[in-house]
Amino acid sequence: MPFSVFIDRDGTLNDDSGYVGNPSGVVLIEGAAAAIKRLNKAGVKAVVVSNQSGVARGKFTLQDAEAVNKKLIELLAAEGARLDGIYFCPHHPDDGCGCRKPKTGLVVKAAKELGLDVGRSYVVGDKASDIELARNLGPSVKAALVLTGSGEAERGRLSFQPEFTASDIFQAIEWLIADVRRRKAVNRES
Repeated sequence: MPFSVFIDRDGTLNDDSGYVGNPSGVVLIEGAAAAIKRLNKAGVKAVVVSNQSGVARGKFTLQDAEAVNKKLIELLAAEGARLDGIYFCPHHPDDGCGCRKPKTGLVVKAAKELGLDVGRSYVVGDKASDIELARNLGPSVKAALVLTGSGEAERGRLSFQPEFTASDIFQAIEWLIADVRRRKAVNRES
């Protein structure tokens, strides 16, 4: 089974202007497309998992959220990068659903639908909930915090330290690919 990475959207791949609900507001963070392209080339599955409570809060509709995801796919494709899936939680934080990060519902659904082994995965994001998601998925799941978006502010609020802290998504993916290579080498030696 291939390795996979579950990536936050707003603040990690694209600018987070607060409740990104309009496709015209989707602007890739510098290096995001190149990072996804590196994952594609390395054979690592790239899956977006994102909390989008703006839907439940009435900031934008479910269709708006889907249009934003479509725009993200288009912007990445224009630079030769491809996502293997996008999953998002539209619920309010107080709803108690099982899919809002740091709960594992989005990842479990994605893994089942895409045939992924969660034990061979990583989580990359700019929020404490992303790092906590990695911990909730199990001890073999590694996390990288990116300092774009809310990352710098969230850094001091982490209850768990990530395996890596990166200036941006590109640096995080470079670390991840090096770690995948190391893990593959260890498995070959075993």
